[in-house]
Amino acid sequence: MQRTLFIAVALLAIVIAAVLFMVLRPQPSVSAADATKGAKFAIGNPEAKVTIVDFSNYLCGHCRDHSNNVFPLIKRDYIDTGKVRYIFRDFPFGGQENVIRAGEAAACAADNNLYVEYHEALFRAQLQWAGLSGAALDNYFADLAGQIGIAPATFSQCLQSGSKRAGVLADQKLAGELGLTGTPSFFVNGEKFTGQRPYDSWREILDKALAGQTPSGNQGGTSSPAKP
Repeated sequence: MQRTLFIAVALLAIVIAAVLFMVLRPQPSVSAADATKGAKFAIGNPEAKVTIVDFSNYLCGHCRDHSNNVFPLIKRDYIDTGKVRYIFRDFPFGGQENVIRAGEAAACAADNNLYVEYHEALFRAQLQWAGLSGAALDNYFADLAGQIGIAPATFSQCLQSGSKRAGVLADQKLAGELGLTGTPSFFVNGEKFTGQRPYDSWREILDKALAGQTPSGNQGGTSSPAKP
C-alpha cells in the first residue's frame, strides 16, 4: 500500500512539474517570422528558398561546436551553392558583458566585410578571452581583428565608440520575445530548432525544407540554458 501511494505521489509531482514548466516557461510575444526582421548580418542568396536564423552566444560551448564543425559544412553545401540564406544573431545571457562586447566586436568586423571570419575566430579563441574584461578584453579583440586583416587601430576606434552595442542588445531582446531559452537556437523557414546537432541532422532538415516540406522543429539537440 505504501509503495503504491509513493508511486502515485511521485507521478502527481511529475505531472505538476510538467504543468508548471509549460505555464512558467518564457512565452513568445512575437511570431517566428520576426526572427529575420532587422537582421544586420547575413550571407547567402537573398532569394534562397530556405533561411536559417542562428541565435548564438559567444561563450556557449555548443555554439562553438556548431561554428567550428557544422557551420562550415552548411556553408559549403547549402549557402555557397545558393540554396540557403544564413542570418547571424546575438543572444548574450543576463550579466554577460563580455559576450555583449564580443557581439560589438563582430559588428565592427562587419564594417570591414569580415563578419563571418571574426565570428568564427571568436569561437575558436573562446577559452582565451572568456576570463577577460575591460581594457584587456578590448585589446584582445583588437589583436584578434589584426589576425584576420583588420587594422587594430581602426577596429579599436569602432569598438570604443560603443556604436554597435544597441544592435547586440536588440538581438538579445528579440531572443526573449521569441521565447528562446538556450543557445544555440535556430529558425529554419520559421520553424524553431533548439540545440547543437550533427551535420547529418542538419542535412535532413535542410533537404526537407528545400523540397517544400515543413521540417519537424525542436528535434533533439544540445543547448546551453539562458541564465537570468
